[in-house]
Amino acid sequence: MDAALLLNVEGIKKTILHGGTGDLPNFITGSRVTFHFRTTKCDEERTVIDDSKQVGQPMHIIIGNMFKLEVWEILLTSMHISEVAEFWCDTIHTGVYPILSRSLRQMAEGKDPTAWHVHTCGLANMFAYHTLGYEDLDELQKEPQPLIFVIELLQVEAPSEYQRETWNLSNVEKMQAVPILHGEGNRLFKLGRYEEASAKYQEAIVCLRNLQTKEKPWEVQWLKLEKMTNTLILNYCQCLLKKEEYYEVLEHTSDILRHHPGIVKAYYVRARAHAEVWNEAEAKADLQKVLELEPSMRKAVRRELQLLESRLEEKREEERLRCRNMLG
Repeated sequence: MDAALLLNVEGIKKTILHGGTGDLPNFITGSRVTFHFRTTKCDEERTVIDDSKQVGQPMHIIIGNMFKLEVWEILLTSMHISEVAEFWCDTIHTGVYPILSRSLRQMAEGKDPTAWHVHTCGLANMFAYHTLGYEDLDELQKEPQPLIFVIELLQVEAPSEYQRETWNLSNVEKMQAVPILHGEGNRLFKLGRYEEASAKYQEAIVCLRNLQTKEKPWEVQWLKLEKMTNTLILNYCQCLLKKEEYYEVLEHTSDILRHHPGIVKAYYVRARAHAEVWNEAEAKADLQKVLELEPSMRKAVRRELQLLESRLEEKREEERLRCRNMLG
């Protein structure tokens, strides 16, 4: 193990555990850097907080892309390919790590890491997320402390050498991508390719949620992005209806209506999901709300009510037959 090396940055100490190969890579803006990392506390046990090898996939960041934990870019750009190094970082660099860790854990669990966006306003924003959902991260959030990152640099690719994903795009590029993804989702939906359509809608939603985090909640630009996002979520819900994932539809539509109770389409889509899981009273209540907010939808509401009654009658008939067979 090499002696500890101080980078020319306050609050960082580097120790090379395994030397790398070749010259220092060219870390130009837009380069994609792939690496494994392990984050530990500085206690005697070296308590592990996160480990990409345990998750089973390496981490990627894009140089110059305002990554949540800016210090990682500093650490990585000091490394050679195949180098393994340990970095001690003081609290001035680790304060936001719990938020990053939460996102990484949610992605590993297959959840949407952008779903935390704040819907409340004013001072309540400061307290809306008093818990990150993980006890160890809550502890780090309350009492920031130095952390140790053990990093293995795997690959550095120039911008022209890899396919850029939407989360890698600049803010302007994300905004430009949204209508394209929306249109592609609509096209695929009409073709009956619901799985592919839902993926396009999801991609557009992630772009918008990312842009929204850079705006003040409930101000004009934030609300504009929120309106666009809700439209895409409802399109995504239409795909879920086709895929018979009704409870997820109920979850998404109810979330929209909690914060925006005037969106007619959300009531209509939720009513259809309620009907599919035999929530008769809830389905009728939502359809009644559609009529109150949008009387011109009377024909569509009547059709849904007739369909609901027909299906309920079929269900009642099945139950009568079942009872008769049991008694017989």
